[in-house]
Formats: sequence, C-alpha cells, structure tokens
Amino acid sequence: MAARGVALLTRVPLCAQGRGQIHRPIQRLLSCPGTVAADLKKEDQPSGNVETGSEDRILQKRFSEVQKERREQAQRTVLINCPDKMSEKKFLKYLSQHGPIKNHFFYENFGLHAVIEFCQKESVASLQDAACTPSLRREAAIPFRSRFFNLKLKNPLNQTSEQSSIQCCNQSPPSSKKLFELLCYADSIDDQLNTLLKEFQITEENAKLRHLTCSLIEDIAAAYFPYCTIRPFGSSVNSFGKLGCDLDMFLDLDETERLASQKTSGNFLMEFQVKNVSSERIATQKILSVIGECLDHFGPGCVGVQKILNARCPLVRFSQQTSGFQCDLTTNNRIALKSTELLYLYGALDSRVRALVFSVRCWARAHSLTSSIPGAWITNFSLTMMVIFFLQRRSPPVLPTLDYLKNLADTEDKCIIEGHNCTFTTDLNRIESSGNTETLELLLKEFFEYFGNFAFNKNSINIRQGREQNKPESSPLHIQNPFETSLNISKNVNQSQLQKFVDLARESAWILQQEDKDHPSPSSNQPWGLAALLLPSVSNGKSLAKRKKLASERVKNLLESIKSNNVENSINTNGKRRVSTQA
Repeated sequence: MAARGVALLTRVPLCAQGRGQIHRPIQRLLSCPGTVAADLKKEDQPSGNVETGSEDRILQKRFSEVQKERREQAQRTVLINCPDKMSEKKFLKYLSQHGPIKNHFFYENFGLHAVIEFCQKESVASLQDAACTPSLRREAAIPFRSRFFNLKLKNPLNQTSEQSSIQCCNQSPPSSKKLFELLCYADSIDDQLNTLLKEFQITEENAKLRHLTCSLIEDIAAAYFPYCTIRPFGSSVNSFGKLGCDLDMFLDLDETERLASQKTSGNFLMEFQVKNVSSERIATQKILSVIGECLDHFGPGCVGVQKILNARCPLVRFSQQTSGFQCDLTTNNRIALKSTELLYLYGALDSRVRALVFSVRCWARAHSLTSSIPGAWITNFSLTMMVIFFLQRRSPPVLPTLDYLKNLADTEDKCIIEGHNCTFTTDLNRIESSGNTETLELLLKEFFEYFGNFAFNKNSINIRQGREQNKPESSPLHIQNPFETSLNISKNVNQSQLQKFVDLARESAWILQQEDKDHPSPSSNQPWGLAALLLPSVSNGKSLAKRKKLASERVKNLLESIKSNNVENSINTNGKRRVSTQA
C-alpha cells in the first residue's frame, strides 16, 4: 500500500537568521524507554543513523535475523490503553509484579497507550491471568483473551499530581511548516536530505508497534493455524517506509506444513484429515475469509474490515484503531517478501540510498506524481527501483546489480519461488563497499538530469543487469520486476503521467543547477535546495504570473540545454554548418 501523502509545502515566515547560525528547531522525542530495575529512569535515544557513507550496515545482520529478533520482542510485549491522569512510576511498579520490564514507551492515538516489553514471555501470561473481562451494563462483552488491555484507576485523585511525568513518542511525520523550517535552516543540500530522512523515517518505537500489531493479529490466526506466522513486509520493514505508511502483513503457513512433513515414525505416517479444494487460490480465499471474520468479530481495535478476495492477490483490509495503522493481510505472496528483503539489503549497503529515496518520494508526492489512490500514477516502489537503477549507473557504482548479488549467493541463499529464481546473497559482509564518494547534492541533481533525458520511448529499466535495455512492450514506462522478469511493475503509468514526471525532473535539475550560481540571501525568506523542490509547481494568488514567467524561462533554458546535449553542431572549414546524427 502506498504511504500517506505529504502535504504540499507553502511559504511561511522565517527568522532573519542565516543557515548554520542557529541550532536546529525543536526535535521530536524519538524514544523514551525505561526499566524498573534502573529506577524507572527515562533516557532519550536517537532513532537511527543518517550520516552519509557505507560503513554502517545495521550491525551487519541479515534481514531474517533482524525480523526474528523483532518477532521475539513482540511476543513478550503488551499494549495497554491508559487513563489520561496517572502516575507512570506507580504504573510500571504495578506491572513489574508480573516480571521485569525491559522497555516501554507511551503514545497517543484515540487516547493514551503504553507499549510494555517484558524481559520474559511468561510475564505476559501472568498479566493475562490477572486481567478480567469487563462487565457492561447495556452491552455484552466477547470474552477474548488478547494482549490488548484497558487500565482502570481505583483512586484517580491520588495520581493526578504526577500526570506531567508521562512523555509520548510521536507516531506521525512533522507538519509541512516544521519540515519547511528544518530544510531552510539546514547547512547544505546534503544536510537537507539527511534531515528529511531523520524526520520521516520509521522510528524505533513505531517499528516496535508495527511488529506488535502483527503479533497480536497472529494470536487470532493461531486459533485455526497454531504454528502460523504473521510477517510484516513492504515499507514497514524494508527501511524505506515513513511514519504513517500502511502496514502490509503476510500470513505464513509454511511452518505448519514443514512441521507436518517431519512427523514420521517407523513405517507409519500420521496425517490430519483436511478439507480439499480445487486450487491454491480457493484455499487462500477461504483462509482469509475466516480470519477476516475473526478480526471483525473478535479482534480488539480492528474496524472497517473488508475482504477483497477476488483481487489478483486476495487480501483482508482493515484499520487497527488502537495502533493507528491501515493494514492489508495477504497470504501466498512470498515474492513480495523477497522483494522486501532485497530493498532492505540495498538500503543497508550505503546510507545515501535511503536519503535519496526518501527525498525523491517526498518530491513526487509534493507534485502529485504519486497517490494513495490506485490509478495511472507512478508508485513508490517504481520510484525506488529508479533510484536503485540510477545508483547502479554511477561511475563507480554506488550499488551492485542484482545479478552480482546472485553470484555472491551461497547454498543457504538459494531461493526459487513459483519457478522464479529469487536468489541473492543475504549476507552484507560478503558485499564490498562502494568506492563512490559523490555527495547527496550531486546525486540528487544527477538523478533528475538522468531521468529528465532518459529515452523512455525505447528503453527499459532493469536492476538485475543495471543497464538500459530495449522495451519488450509499448507501455510508456517499463520497469522490469526484479524477480518476475516478464512483468512490468509500472504498467499502470500512462503517457501523460510519465511526461509530467519528465517535465518536473528537468525543472528540478534546473533549480538545483541555479543553487550553484545564486544562493538566496539569509534575509530573503526564500526556499532553497530541497525546500524549493518541494514547493507546488503552480502557486496561488499574486505570485501566479511571476511563477508562470519563471516556468517559461526554465522551459526555454531546458530546451536549449537538451538541444546542445543531443545535437552536435559544428562548422566546417568552408563556413557551412555540419549536423551530426549521432544519438
């Protein structure tokens, strides 16, 4: 699912101080973990490394190892709806009766909520045993035993004085105004891109909440499939997701089938009696239909459940009101999991990758090139593929090709899904760091120049080989699916949307070129760099005519630039002009 859009930036009054002369504006509290053993002391923690370079690779862990740790962490975590007025210290002391608390944080979404991670999984069961089903006067409660809890205060007045001690972690991206100020006060365009990444990336707390939500849905599915796993995929875990993006979940039943195949003894084989259906698709539809009913009737916080079973990939869509996520639950979608792992690997190889992808995506949404509504728009996945392809084309390359990663794979990495070879190395330690040291500013400008002059009419984008290829079909934009190579992931994009992308890319390249020549003065209150790129293409009110005039000048300059780049004019010794026909 596409991430929610970023509101268009508008001009706001800025202080007269110049860039680099003041400290950053107020930053969000990114983390507020605490333990009872540490006397309930809270410490602020940054959410991620956004420095440029390829030396940091998230402790060199494989994607599967990170996801396994997250899942185990979620299994010993509970979600509690808390009253607005309470003592955090007394609250944690009460919970510590069930076992030591490793981490905790609070957030607000339709009320105050606490995410509590115990040190042992047994503490969750102990808390469940101490909880009771609420008694309602006019309604009947369904006695579902989950890890969602409501906390009630017996003596609210005794805890009011300590209410201010609770600090909440922000689960939303900054406002347009705040982002605009942060970008305008940055020291450089590189700093702007890293600032945008820092402000929009999924925080540690938000990542925990996403995995916890999957784990809570898994509790419901496990009633029918005891060994199933609900795995997050897509933007939530591929390192390119932003705060507020949807949560895609995959119901994995392979563990159930694997355990069944291992239960042999002597000359006998014991099998479960099961229902038979005519195809795997029908089986998928039936499974998702039942789980959708359970979410609708028994899942705390699950609202707006839709069973979209006739889609190409059947799914159940719903809102998890407590955590605030829009969720899509699918099964039999294993290639999507592998694509998630590939993007995670690319994002971990060099920190410039994520900063560039976030900026391009934000730019595209600001100009309505992408949308959360299905249609002829370019998707975030397509934009990410374009950035990866561009970085493969640098000299030296910033990122390796998929074929190169395939050649580095060992036996453990071999992966064939539905006849498609999805093999690539999953070990970051086997991949050499790039020798490319280009700045983010240069890469962003070159990205717009590259695709502003790309021959979309005849060439295809292919990250497997990292080179342009002839298009196998007539679609305006052709980006080869990295694993299902016969598919075009951008087949939905029409010619008008592609032309809009090209025009905006050329204009953005021109704006960044002017930055090298004429920086705005600190007192001019003018946007610059990335902030200028995120302004809407057409302004309202009195500045409309000025904007149109500026746009026409940009188009004129761009046309002259394209003409000089693509057509080589020379004068021979007789004074006659000779036109080269080389492409």
